[in-house]
Amino acid sequence: MGGEESMKPCTIFLPLQIVLLCLFSSTVTQAQSSTGAPVYAITPVQSKISFAVSASVSIEGTFDRWNATLKFTSDDISTGVLDVKIEADSVNTGSHMKDDKLRGKDFFDAKNDPYITFHSTKIAQTGPHTFDAQGTFTIRGVSKPETLTFTDDPEGKGKGEIKGTMAFDRKQFGMNSGIPFIRIADRVEVSVDLQAMRTSGPPLLFK
Repeated sequence: MGGEESMKPCTIFLPLQIVLLCLFSSTVTQAQSSTGAPVYAITPVQSKISFAVSASVSIEGTFDRWNATLKFTSDDISTGVLDVKIEADSVNTGSHMKDDKLRGKDFFDAKNDPYITFHSTKIAQTGPHTFDAQGTFTIRGVSKPETLTFTDDPEGKGKGEIKGTMAFDRKQFGMNSGIPFIRIADRVEVSVDLQAMRTSGPPLLFK
């Protein structure tokens, strides 16, 4: 087992008038709300959520089933609510042995806690083109506060690529075991590469 590493902050970089969708949709998802509110969609065919952890044998892969929604009640960005839900048993490393181990009780415990989620509680503008989405990150039933940081698209096209990474210490979420004959580190990185666009409604208002 590798040495423990501290919990790292999550950082997600996002093009204009999109606001981040973390981590992590298997179908095109629209964020709809009241009249006059922006509506956003994710293009799943061109999107991906993946992960990697340092190990004596490569451990990296994707999550094949997930969805994300971003809803607004007005064109004020502070009214946004982000929800990301990943099916833990959709982990895909290309190795049945690794996948079975990661789905099991020592890691994701997908049978008892089938979802990895992020739910935002507040979106705040922190600079001309930077924003924080404060919320709750949950794996295997363990929840901790987390902040996702992202930037907007200065061209104002209302579409673009959402890219970023989130790093966390697996042991803080109860994943204390290892994999036989494989030395693995404590730090896990989740990478997000999503295509999103505003499908209707006005653009978001920024300070």
